Amino acid sequence: MNVLLLGASGMIGQRIADELLGRGHAVTGTSRSGEVDGVAGDDFDTLALDATDADAVADAAADHDAVISALGPAEDAELDILVEMADATLEGLRESGTDRLLWVGGAGSLYVAEDTQFIETEDFPDELVPLAQAHIDAFEVVREADDIEWSYLAPPGIIEPGERTGDYRTAEGELVVDDEGDSYITCEDYAVAVADELEDAEAVHAHLGVGY
Repeated sequence: MNVLLLGASGMIGQRIADELLGRGHAVTGTSRSGEVDGVAGDDFDTLALDATDADAVADAAADHDAVISALGPAEDAELDILVEMADATLEGLRESGTDRLLWVGGAGSLYVAEDTQFIETEDFPDELVPLAQAHIDAFEVVREADDIEWSYLAPPGIIEPGERTGDYRTAEGELVVDDEGDSYITCEDYAVAVADELEDAEAVHAHLGVGY
């Protein structure tokens, strides 16, 4: 596939790019500056992109089979920019005619009980609540896009660089925890889950938790 990867310069975006390239896909990685360090390959191109500009997203998405968003706010940005990015990405896809979208979300949106999201629990760090709520607000925009074949993949409580094992589990709308109650995955194995969903399209219009 020919994939447009928004936010390719981030910790997760870089791993997704590496995983896709390793599977033989062509990737156009975007960042605010147009620079994506740590990723290289004959099938990897880079592009400077303002992800709040729907026309720019449309131009970038043209002739691509799918768009993956690993977007996040810059350190000095207002957190509601995530909603702006969601709106612009969806409108850009509509203008470009590309209708497949995979969105890298936040763990706060996942449920730990029938009526309780992870963000609402005592285990969720207070300092991360504003960012988590911004991700939830962006998800509400994405989930209303019935005309787009979106999939929303949320990581577990902890995601960090590590080993690629190829193992992971998913649960629709739920925080994934292991037998010891830990909620964790490496960026590398999360990227495997994203690439698998891109290729298999088994969770269209679904909200997935990913973890071990």
